[in-house]
Amino acid sequence: MATAAAAPPRTRNQAVDLVKTVAICAVIVTHVTAPAFGMGDVGSAPWLTALFWASISHASVPLFLMASGALLLDPGRELTLRKLYTKNFPRLLIALLFWAVCYKVFIMVPFGGVTVPGLIQAGKELVLFRHEEHLYYLHIMLLVYAFLPLTRLVSCHAPRHVAAYILGLWALLGIVYPTVKDFWPFTLLVGIPLQWRMNMTYASIGYTLLGWYLSSGKDRRRWPWVCCAAAGIAAGFIGSWAASAAAGALRLGFLEGMGVPMCLLAVGAYQLCGRARLPAWAARLTEWISRGSFCVFLVHIFFLKTFAHLGLTAQVGPAIVTVPMMTVLLLACSMAVYALLRRIPVVNRWLI
Repeated sequence: MATAAAAPPRTRNQAVDLVKTVAICAVIVTHVTAPAFGMGDVGSAPWLTALFWASISHASVPLFLMASGALLLDPGRELTLRKLYTKNFPRLLIALLFWAVCYKVFIMVPFGGVTVPGLIQAGKELVLFRHEEHLYYLHIMLLVYAFLPLTRLVSCHAPRHVAAYILGLWALLGIVYPTVKDFWPFTLLVGIPLQWRMNMTYASIGYTLLGWYLSSGKDRRRWPWVCCAAAGIAAGFIGSWAASAAAGALRLGFLEGMGVPMCLLAVGAYQLCGRARLPAWAARLTEWISRGSFCVFLVHIFFLKTFAHLGLTAQVGPAIVTVPMMTVLLLACSMAVYALLRRIPVVNRWLI
């Protein structure tokens, strides 16, 4: 009896590798940029430089969510409930709790050392999901995983026009409404209509469906997505500048990931990554960074805080130069950690 041929190995998705590379670099730029806002008053040249970096980097989480959707919602990829709850969920939860503990201990050391009362308090905060701020993304991903059986019903079985309708409803209630809710006449709304909008966590799920939807499209044009990304950057920059000038203090509401400007930037950047044709060396580089992006996300704050303790931040010079320099430094340090940890089998499987 003839045996069935083995399934061919799954090839890397170069577009997703590029998206994840752009996204992790944007995450680092966002965190490096934050201190640079203290280099000048609202509207000053140093402040505007910091705002520029923030405006091009705050779409990082939407990009990560879209890349996750392109992979997790692929109809050709098998994902059973058994696999979801014995592999995907445990891996994410174990990594979250492990690195949350590491950050708790890391913060204790400079402030009196590790003590029993401190460890007890850290344990309480750990259980209550009071973790290092950037780990909120993993909290969101737990919910994304929980909804995968539902979102995969759309990606695997729904007609494309139905998926488009669902995304349109999500865009209206999860992206547009949260952006305009603080402006007249929406400020006049009371009662139930105020509850129509999605909060940030649930709106994040829509980005995964959007990533799959855009990846399965056939349009190969570039110019509409260049315009889309440019419009997002411009709206985020001008809106944040105007809101901050009116308040006399930093206001970055227009740079929130679940707002219109960063959604436009994320969609434009995602589509442009999908249309990019990289030389072989660049494809290898983005694959390497993509493989290490989860580890980089988890550990880069260690280096950010350590360098800040040593006086090395974006404030040491003009932000137009120091932000990219610090970004490259943090990325290199974090990728070095990945290169080390990936060689440890248990760590490679469960923690990075």
